[in-house]
Amino acid sequence: MKLPSYRMVNLAQAFASLMLMIIAVAYFENSLKLEPCYLCMTQRAFVIAIGIICALAVVHNPPRRGQQIYAALSICMAIAGSYFSGKQLWLQSLPEDQVPACGIPVDYLFDSFSATEAISMLLRGDGNCAEVQWQLMGLSMPGWVMVSFIGFAVLGAVQFLRKA
Repeated sequence: MKLPSYRMVNLAQAFASLMLMIIAVAYFENSLKLEPCYLCMTQRAFVIAIGIICALAVVHNPPRRGQQIYAALSICMAIAGSYFSGKQLWLQSLPEDQVPACGIPVDYLFDSFSATEAISMLLRGDGNCAEVQWQLMGLSMPGWVMVSFIGFAVLGAVQFLRKA
């Protein structure tokens, strides 16, 4: 079986990243009125990073070594994003008495703290991250985002290992 071209796979990943962000903003935020928590924002950053890396790979269309570099970068972003999805799933699995306290809104966070402190707080998550606001087939939103990251990582590995 012949694989789609390197550029087509990257274009598909960039498009998937764009679609995930459109769904997050247009459907979950605007239609369902769900506010993203700190870890949700962090996961979105990794989805966007994967989309940008894959879009750059499409435009740049480098030789083999460059293709592997883009693939490795997208794999790294997918692994890091999976870590934060897993962290949120872990928070969601905690008994109520062990859930950390809820934090301050993101807008206030960046207004009141330095960028490094604000980003550190975003990466830790808080009690808001433990709330399950939506499910599909028994899997919460960070679970589906993790499925997406696994898909991105698998496609990145295929891109990295392919011969031409």
